[in-house]
Amino acid sequence: MKLGIFSKTFIRPTLEETIAAVAAHGLESIQFNWETAGLDDMPTEVPAALCGRIRHSLQKHEIELAAISGTFNIIHPTYRQEGMRRLSALAKACSSLGTQFITLCTGTRDDDYLWRYHADNSSPAAWSDMLNAMREAVEIASDHLKVVIDGANLFHQGELPRMHEILDEAFQLLGDDILLAHGKDLERDGDAGTGVLDYAHYLHCLEQIGFKGTIALHSLSEEQTPTAITHMQKNWPH
Repeated sequence: MKLGIFSKTFIRPTLEETIAAVAAHGLESIQFNWETAGLDDMPTEVPAALCGRIRHSLQKHEIELAAISGTFNIIHPTYRQEGMRRLSALAKACSSLGTQFITLCTGTRDDDYLWRYHADNSSPAAWSDMLNAMREAVEIASDHLKVVIDGANLFHQGELPRMHEILDEAFQLLGDDILLAHGKDLERDGDAGTGVLDYAHYLHCLEQIGFKGTIALHSLSEEQTPTAITHMQKNWPH
C-alpha cells in the first residue's frame, strides 16, 4: 500500500510547487484535483501541454498518479449532461497523464451542494438515475467500474458501536473491486472530522484483501497533514 493525498490539500502558486510540497511530506502518490493546475474542478478540456507538465513534475518528484478527480452530481437532472461532457474530456486526457482511473461519486438531489444529503436520495427514481448515469459514465471512460472505499462514509448515525462489523461487511462485499482508498476520519457519531475511525482495523481490512494501491488522505488542511501521516504510519500493517 502507498500513502497519498489529494493534491488540493497544498495551495501553491504553481503546479510544480504543489507537487514538490507533496513530495516534501514523504507522500508517494496523489489523487489529482484540477484546481492544482489552475483549471475548474471539472474542466471542459485538458490541454496536451498541461498533461505533459503534470506528468513531468510527478516523475521528477517520484510521485505516482493514483487517479484524477472527475466528481460531479451524476443524479441531478440539471448537472448530469454537462458533467458527462466534461468527463469525456478527462477520459481523453488519461493516457497522456499516465493513469486509467477517474474518481466519481453517487451524487445528490440537493440543488446547491454536492455533499449534502437530500430525502429524495433514497427514492427509487434516484437509484435508477444513478444506475443509468454510471452506465453512461462507464461507456465514456472505461470498460470497468471499480470502487473507491472511504471508511468514514460507511456509517449512519448510531452505527459506530458496530464499526468493525460494518467495515468487515463492506470489505467482504467490495474487496475484489477496490482500487483506491480514501483516508479521512470521524469526529463523532455520524459526522466527518478527525478522531474515532479505527484506522488499525481499516488498514487491516485493506491488507486482508491484498490491496496494493493508494490510501489518499483528504478533508484536512496542510497544517493537519503531518499529524495525519504520523497517525497512519502508527497504524500501518507490518
